[in-house]
Amino acid sequence: MAFTNTEIRYGGVTKGFHWLTALLILTLIPLGLIANWLPYETDAQLAQKAWLFSLHKTLGVTAFFVAVLRILWAISQPKPGLLNADKPAESFAAELVHWLLYAALVIVPLSGWISHAAAAGFAPIWWPFGQDLPLVPKSTNIEHIFGSLHWVATKLLALSVVLHIAGALKHHVIDRDATLRRMLPGEPVIGPLPAQTHSKTPMLAASAIWAIVIAIGTIMGTSSDTAEKAGGALADVASEWAVQDGSIGITVVQFGNEVSGSFADWTAAIRFDETIPSGEVGQVTTTIAIPSLTLGSVTQQAMGADFFDAATYATAVFDAMIRHGVDGFEAAGTLTIKDRSVPMVMPFNLALNGDAAEMRADLTLDRRDFGIGDNVGDEGSLAFAVKVAIKLTALRDTSQ
Repeated sequence: MAFTNTEIRYGGVTKGFHWLTALLILTLIPLGLIANWLPYETDAQLAQKAWLFSLHKTLGVTAFFVAVLRILWAISQPKPGLLNADKPAESFAAELVHWLLYAALVIVPLSGWISHAAAAGFAPIWWPFGQDLPLVPKSTNIEHIFGSLHWVATKLLALSVVLHIAGALKHHVIDRDATLRRMLPGEPVIGPLPAQTHSKTPMLAASAIWAIVIAIGTIMGTSSDTAEKAGGALADVASEWAVQDGSIGITVVQFGNEVSGSFADWTAAIRFDETIPSGEVGQVTTTIAIPSLTLGSVTQQAMGADFFDAATYATAVFDAMIRHGVDGFEAAGTLTIKDRSVPMVMPFNLALNGDAAEMRADLTLDRRDFGIGDNVGDEGSLAFAVKVAIKLTALRDTSQ
C-alpha cells in the first residue's frame, strides 16, 4: 500500500490520520459526557471526576495537533475523487460534511483549550505545556465564551460524525461501491471515476454554518457571564465612608493547584474616626453576595450545597468593631457564612490622605469552620486553608 494519495486512492498516511482521528473523537465524546455527569460529593468522586476531565483535555489537545498535521498532509496531497460525483445532491452533502468535520477538528479542541487556559485550577492538562496559551489571559469572560463555544461546537461535531458514518454505510451497504473500502487497509478495485466537479459551494455552506455556531456560542457565553454578575445585586447601604473601588478575592488550592476568584458584589457600611486616640474607633458591616463569586473552573462546584450552598444562603456578613491594634488598626467581630458565625480579628493596613482612605487586609480562613466542603476531608483534593485578599478605597462623606 502506497503512503501517498493518488487521484483515486487514499495513501497509508491519510488512512492512518483518518482512523487515529476517529479513535480520538469516539473516545473524547463519551469521556466528556461521563466526566460531566459524575458527581463530586466525596473526595473519591471529586478525584475521579478531575482525573477523567484531565484525560479528556489531554486527549483533546492531542486531537488538535493530530488535526493540524492531518490538514497539512491533506494540503500536500491530491484529493481522491468522489465515487458519487455524478449525483449532485449526494456529492454536495458529502463535501459539506467533510468541511464541517475538518473545521470541527480544529475548533472543538482549540475552544476547549482556550477555555481551560483562561480559567484556573481544576483538572490540569497532563501535557507539560498545556495549562496556558499565548495571548490568552486568565479571564472569566473568555473562559465562559469559549466554554460555551466548545459545548455548541461538540454538538455540530457529533452530528457531522453521525452523518459521515451514515454516508459511509450507505455507500457500502446500498451503493456497494468502494468509498468505505478505499479507507481500509489494502487496495480495492476501483472503476473509472465519474466526471468531477470542483465547487466552492460546500465549503462556503460549511463556513456559514460554523459562523452561526460561533455566534451562538459567543452569545451563550456572554449571556451566562452577565447573568452571574446580575444575579447577586445588593442594595446600597448608608455609610460614613463611601467605597469607591475595591475587591474581595479568595484563593483555594485544589489538587495542588491554586484557584483564584473574587466576589463581584458586596457592600460595606463603615463608621470610622481616626482622631480617637485609643480603643474602639468605628464599626464596619460588610455584606457579600455569594452568587457573585467567580472561582475559575470550579465556580459551579463552589455554589453547590456541600460548599457555599448559594441557593440557601445568599449572603455572607462580617460585622465588627474597628479598634486600634498592635500595629495600626484591626476589625474584631464575627464572620457569618452559611449558618455559622465565627469570631474573627482582621488586622489591616490603612493609608489616610485627608478624607480619602486606602485599606488592605490579607488573612487565611479554614473552610471547615464554616461547613464548606465537609464532604471533602482530604487536603490533597481541597486544602483547608482559604486565602482572602481585601482591597478598597473610600471617601469620607462630609455631608453627614
